[in-house]
Amino acid sequence: MGKILLIDDDPAFTRFLSAYIADNFPLLQVETCNNPMSGLHSIKNGGYDLMLIDLEMPAMDGLKLLRFAVDSGMDKNRIVILSGRDADFLHDVCPMGTCLAVLNKFEVRQKSVLDMVFNSLHRKAGAA
Repeated sequence: MGKILLIDDDPAFTRFLSAYIADNFPLLQVETCNNPMSGLHSIKNGGYDLMLIDLEMPAMDGLKLLRFAVDSGMDKNRIVILSGRDADFLHDVCPMGTCLAVLNKFEVRQKSVLDMVFNSLHRKAGAA
């Protein structure tokens, strides 16, 4: 089973995305953290195949979580940064190579990129 860690301070968004993943990718298990400080403990424990991290949260910046995850041994190419900001801003903050992808979580067109990531992880979970 593929394990995903979703860290976002918006409980409605984490419920929505978790339900979407459960409905469409049954081999994927999602752990959610609405408090980035709790996310630090989850990251430290490890074992995730993918992390989805909100860029801007009141308690902690998503880039700090990204750095912590990479420093803790997570492959940066298994981390997706999500934000409500536009693509130009996101690519300035997270240039190519910083992580797997930087996506606007409210833009419908970018949902297909996230679906490709979920599909890939789902296939790998099924083959394991």
